[in-house]
Amino acid sequence: MIELDGVVRTFVQAGTPLRVLNGASLRVRPGELVALVGPSGAGKSTLLHLAGLLEHPDAGEVRIAGQPTAGLGDPERTLLRRAKIGFVYQFHHLLPEFSAEENIVLPQMIAGVARPAARVRARELLERIGLAKRASHRPGKLSGGEQQRVAIARALANAPGLLIADEPTGNLDHHTAEGVFALLMKLVRDDGLGALVATHNLDLAHRMDRVLELRDGVLVG
Repeated sequence: MIELDGVVRTFVQAGTPLRVLNGASLRVRPGELVALVGPSGAGKSTLLHLAGLLEHPDAGEVRIAGQPTAGLGDPERTLLRRAKIGFVYQFHHLLPEFSAEENIVLPQMIAGVARPAARVRARELLERIGLAKRASHRPGKLSGGEQQRVAIARALANAPGLLIADEPTGNLDHHTAEGVFALLMKLVRDDGLGALVATHNLDLAHRMDRVLELRDGVLVG
């Protein structure tokens, strides 16, 4: 679902170049969960931003479902990201003025899906995450774990092939994190997604198919 080949990313701090990624490469296949670990500041979020086409690498190639992206302009990258990639973050980032169902409907409508069909899809996803009865609740009326479940459903709204998650359980207590992670794994397996998940939780990381450590700008298996 995604390939990174020799990706390089450099930032400038106080006039000094800082190379965060130094030829990082990876593959994530359909149905595979890959954990991304490393200390804070190692560049995990930068790598996820590149993988999700939110940033451009300075060198190297990012392929999504076999399609090279280095030569794509921003409109083409946006369309590819919208169609192929779902994102889950540490904080749910749900829109507070909309219900759980509406938060899942909106990304579909942005992608051109008619409202009735988007509502059917949203209700199907809410049923799968065990929150069908909470469809009309706004985020402020949901628990932290429920909010993150809705965020996962929103990430799957447009049926992506790739899921990118940045510390998806990092803001939850241990018990809630276990439930959210189990749900995430089940959805990935059931839908045959490729998933790249950054986490500091090594216990969760080692339950995935592979663990990659970001060390000195490269990925070590």
